[in-house]
Amino acid sequence: MNDYIPPALLEPRPAQYRMRLTVGEHSARHIRRVVRSFLREWEMAELADAAELGVSELVANVVRHVPDRRCTVLVMRQTAGVRVEVTDGFSGLPSARSEVPEDSEGGRGLLLLDAVADKWGVEPEPSGGKTVWFECRC
Repeated sequence: MNDYIPPALLEPRPAQYRMRLTVGEHSARHIRRVVRSFLREWEMAELADAAELGVSELVANVVRHVPDRRCTVLVMRQTAGVRVEVTDGFSGLPSARSEVPEDSEGGRGLLLLDAVADKWGVEPEPSGGKTVWFECRC
Protein backbone atom coordinates (compact mmCIF):
# COMPACT_ATOMS: atom_id res chain seq x y z
CA MET A 1 0.00 0.00 0.00
CA ASN A 2 1.31 3.43 -0.94
CA ASP A 3 0.93 6.09 1.80
CA TYR A 4 2.38 8.87 -0.31
CA ILE A 5 0.12 11.90 -0.69
CA PRO A 6 1.27 14.52 -3.18
CA PRO A 7 1.94 17.89 -1.49
CA ALA A 8 -0.63 19.59 -3.72
CA LEU A 9 -3.38 17.44 -2.16
CA LEU A 10 -2.43 18.20 1.42
CA GLU A 11 -4.31 20.98 3.13
CA PRO A 12 -1.80 23.53 4.39
CA ARG A 13 -1.67 23.85 8.15
CA PRO A 14 -2.29 27.36 9.37
CA ALA A 15 0.97 29.11 10.12
CA GLN A 16 1.19 30.73 13.51
CA TYR A 17 3.63 32.45 15.82
CA ARG A 18 3.26 32.65 19.60
CA MET A 19 5.14 35.00 21.93
CA ARG A 20 4.95 34.81 25.72
CA LEU A 21 6.35 37.96 27.25
CA THR A 22 6.20 40.66 29.84
CA VAL A 23 5.46 43.90 28.00
CA GLY A 24 6.66 47.41 28.70
CA GLU A 25 6.26 50.87 27.23
CA HIS A 26 8.26 50.04 24.07
CA SER A 27 7.17 46.45 23.48
CA ALA A 28 4.50 47.32 20.92
CA ARG A 29 7.17 48.61 18.50
CA HIS A 30 8.97 45.24 18.52
CA ILE A 31 5.76 43.22 18.29
CA ARG A 32 4.63 45.33 15.29
CA ARG A 33 7.87 44.41 13.49
CA VAL A 34 7.25 40.71 14.13
CA VAL A 35 3.66 40.97 12.84
CA ARG A 36 4.76 42.90 9.72
CA SER A 37 7.48 40.33 9.03
CA PHE A 38 5.08 37.40 9.17
CA LEU A 39 2.49 39.15 7.03
CA ARG A 40 5.14 39.77 4.35
CA GLU A 41 6.22 36.13 4.55
CA TRP A 42 2.59 35.01 4.23
CA GLU A 43 2.09 37.38 1.25
CA MET A 44 -0.46 39.49 3.16
CA ALA A 45 1.52 42.72 3.41
CA GLU A 46 -1.62 44.73 2.62
CA LEU A 47 -2.93 43.82 6.09
CA ALA A 48 0.16 45.07 7.92
CA ASP A 49 -1.05 48.57 8.80
CA ALA A 50 -4.34 47.37 10.27
CA ALA A 51 -2.78 44.40 12.09
CA GLU A 52 0.03 46.53 13.51
CA LEU A 53 -2.39 49.14 14.83
CA GLY A 54 -4.61 46.44 16.31
CA VAL A 55 -1.82 44.59 18.10
CA SER A 56 -0.37 47.89 19.34
CA GLU A 57 -3.67 48.79 20.99
CA LEU A 58 -4.07 45.39 22.61
CA VAL A 59 -0.51 45.39 23.95
CA ALA A 60 -0.97 48.96 25.22
CA ASN A 61 -4.02 47.75 27.15
CA VAL A 62 -1.90 45.07 28.81
CA VAL A 63 0.70 47.69 29.78
CA ARG A 64 -2.00 49.97 31.22
CA HIS A 65 -4.35 47.51 32.89
CA VAL A 66 -2.63 44.19 33.68
CA PRO A 67 -0.70 44.38 36.96
CA ASP A 68 2.05 41.89 36.03
CA ARG A 69 2.11 42.94 32.35
CA ARG A 70 2.46 39.33 31.22
CA CYS A 71 0.70 38.21 28.07
CA THR A 72 0.78 35.85 25.14
CA VAL A 73 0.51 37.21 21.61
CA LEU A 74 -0.58 34.77 18.93
CA VAL A 75 -0.47 35.63 15.23
CA MET A 76 -2.25 33.11 12.99
CA ARG A 77 -2.47 32.98 9.24
CA GLN A 78 -5.95 32.15 8.04
CA THR A 79 -7.20 31.27 4.58
CA ALA A 80 -8.39 34.80 3.86
CA GLY A 81 -6.41 36.89 6.35
CA VAL A 82 -4.84 36.98 9.77
CA ARG A 83 -6.03 36.58 13.36
CA VAL A 84 -4.19 38.11 16.29
CA GLU A 85 -4.90 37.18 19.92
CA VAL A 86 -3.55 38.75 23.10
CA THR A 87 -4.15 36.69 26.25
CA ASP A 88 -3.43 37.91 29.78
CA GLY A 89 -4.17 36.78 33.31
CA PHE A 90 -6.21 39.83 34.37
CA SER A 91 -9.93 39.07 34.66
CA GLY A 92 -11.14 42.61 33.95
CA LEU A 93 -12.89 42.66 30.58
CA PRO A 94 -12.41 45.64 28.27
CA SER A 95 -15.37 47.48 26.84
CA ALA A 96 -15.54 49.93 23.97
CA ARG A 97 -16.80 53.34 24.93
CA SER A 98 -19.29 54.97 22.61
CA GLU A 99 -17.93 58.44 23.33
CA VAL A 100 -14.56 59.60 24.61
CA PRO A 101 -13.96 63.19 25.73
CA GLU A 102 -11.66 65.08 23.34
CA ASP A 103 -9.14 65.86 26.07
CA SER A 104 -8.98 62.24 27.29
CA GLU A 105 -5.59 60.53 26.97
CA GLY A 106 -7.09 57.05 26.75
CA GLY A 107 -10.23 55.11 25.99
CA ARG A 108 -9.94 55.02 22.20
CA GLY A 109 -8.09 51.72 21.76
CA LEU A 110 -11.07 49.49 21.12
CA LEU A 111 -12.69 52.15 18.95
CA LEU A 112 -9.54 52.14 16.80
CA LEU A 113 -9.53 48.35 16.77
CA ASP A 114 -13.16 48.35 15.64
CA ALA A 115 -12.24 50.76 12.82
CA VAL A 116 -9.36 48.70 11.41
CA ALA A 117 -10.38 45.07 12.07
CA ASP A 118 -13.03 43.10 10.24
CA LYS A 119 -14.01 41.33 13.48
CA TRP A 120 -12.89 41.41 17.08
CA GLY A 121 -13.98 40.10 20.42
CA VAL A 122 -13.15 39.23 24.01
CA GLU A 123 -13.28 35.74 25.51
CA PRO A 124 -12.85 35.02 29.23
CA GLU A 125 -10.28 32.29 29.94
CA PRO A 126 -11.45 29.35 32.10
CA SER A 127 -8.40 29.68 34.35
CA GLY A 128 -8.91 33.44 34.76
CA GLY A 129 -7.89 36.23 32.50
CA LYS A 130 -9.06 36.84 28.98
CA THR A 131 -8.19 36.75 25.31
CA VAL A 132 -8.83 39.80 23.15
CA TRP A 133 -8.64 38.96 19.46
CA PHE A 134 -9.17 40.50 16.05
CA GLU A 135 -9.20 39.39 12.44
CA CYS A 136 -8.23 41.27 9.30
CA ARG A 137 -9.22 39.89 5.92
CA CYS A 138 -7.49 40.25 2.56
